[in-house]
Amino acid sequence: MPTRLAFLRAVNLGSIGKIAMADLRAWLMKLGFVDVQTLLQSGNLVFRGGSLSGAALEEHLEREAEKGLRLRTDFFVRTAKEWKEVIAHNPFREAAKNDPSHLVVTVLKSAPTASQVKALETAIKGRERLRAYGRHAYVVYPDGIGKSKLTLPVIERHLGMRGTCRNWNTTLKMAALASAQS
Repeated sequence: MPTRLAFLRAVNLGSIGKIAMADLRAWLMKLGFVDVQTLLQSGNLVFRGGSLSGAALEEHLEREAEKGLRLRTDFFVRTAKEWKEVIAHNPFREAAKNDPSHLVVTVLKSAPTASQVKALETAIKGRERLRAYGRHAYVVYPDGIGKSKLTLPVIERHLGMRGTCRNWNTTLKMAALASAQS
């Protein structure tokens, strides 16, 4: 059984997408998945099981969450192997080492085209730096994320797809959880 990681978009942000992680774990186990773990309160899951994969699994989880939890959100699912590749292809090693809370991985529904990435790079108004690899965009926010004009809605608009962001600390913690299950 492959180990999978799921990242939910806009969960427990203020009054949006409220869900207890214990409820999320119980719901996923009720769907037949095993070894379900969560990290933090922002919709980070590690689990095993199921016969679906890729976009079919994401769509299944999105439908079931709306039905069973009344939670309307996007699921972004990666295998443990894919998540290791996310870490290995980080183009901002110095930021990962010296300022990991200001390095963000944006998990995307699909790989953006070169022209979409170029459009996003052109939209950057501050000192942020961005690189894309596969279905992920890496962004360094040297002046802080909260002050930046390079928000998730801006990223989504220029890339033409939905995404969700995790800082580098969370990225590594999720890899450690997945590795412990493999």
